[in-house]
Amino acid sequence: MIVVRSAAMNADIPLMVLRPVSDRPAPMLYLLNGAGGGEDGANWAARTDYQQFFAGKHVNVVTPLKGAFSYYTDWQRDDARLGRQKWETFLTRELPPVLNRELGTNGRNAIAGISMSGTSVLNLAARSPHLYRATASYSGCARTSDPIGQAFIRAVVEDRGKADMTNMWGPLDGPGWRANDPFLNAEKLRGTTVYLSSNTGLPGGDEALPPGASPDQALSMSDQVILGGGIETAMNVCTQQLADRLRQLNIPAVVHIRNTGTHSWGYWEREHKASWPSIRSALAR
Repeated sequence: MIVVRSAAMNADIPLMVLRPVSDRPAPMLYLLNGAGGGEDGANWAARTDYQQFFAGKHVNVVTPLKGAFSYYTDWQRDDARLGRQKWETFLTRELPPVLNRELGTNGRNAIAGISMSGTSVLNLAARSPHLYRATASYSGCARTSDPIGQAFIRAVVEDRGKADMTNMWGPLDGPGWRANDPFLNAEKLRGTTVYLSSNTGLPGGDEALPPGASPDQALSMSDQVILGGGIETAMNVCTQQLADRLRQLNIPAVVHIRNTGTHSWGYWEREHKASWPSIRSALAR
């Protein structure tokens, strides 16, 4: 764990950092958490074996442990609940020089994220194509200026975060939302390795209760099937829309649409591993 100061947010940002074994300069993978920003128990370290997966791989992996409900973007106005959110500035301008210097990286970067940050990583890659060689979105919504995308953002920012979503990108029909819509700005992903994945929302193997499951386990699983299934169905629509748009623009992308699966960690863990060959190849160029 290291802590880096953000001047833009006037805050200290804790970061989980995985280092390669070798001292040779290595590339950087920014791996973002979902709506909780890693501040809760729903984070890569607690819910996956990503530390074991990256052991022995020649890459630095950095994950901020802040940013709940922020969409990892620069908000137009300070929010009464969330305060000042300037994550694009931090991730693209403040943090890379510090990590390059302190970790001895080779200057090659990729970025990946789930759910809320599955939108963020597409926007960050589109807005800073010089910085990221690859982006991977797992169950992210690539639409932010249409009703489906905004309904999901409202559920994250306002229902869960108790913040005002218009403080983020301004009025809902305004230019700020269009400027941060990966579907509308898909052309800016040209030249970046893109990996997209989602599920249909239908129950699959991860939604089977073990024999002798407790009532609490049954209740948790019902939430995963009903709530997680509904969310993933919407994410699947967004993902397929972006995949179609990239095909129209003749921009290559690896797209995995699974026949079953909900908005849940078991799927994200497997998709992250499945995306690694594409990310590794881009970082090696």
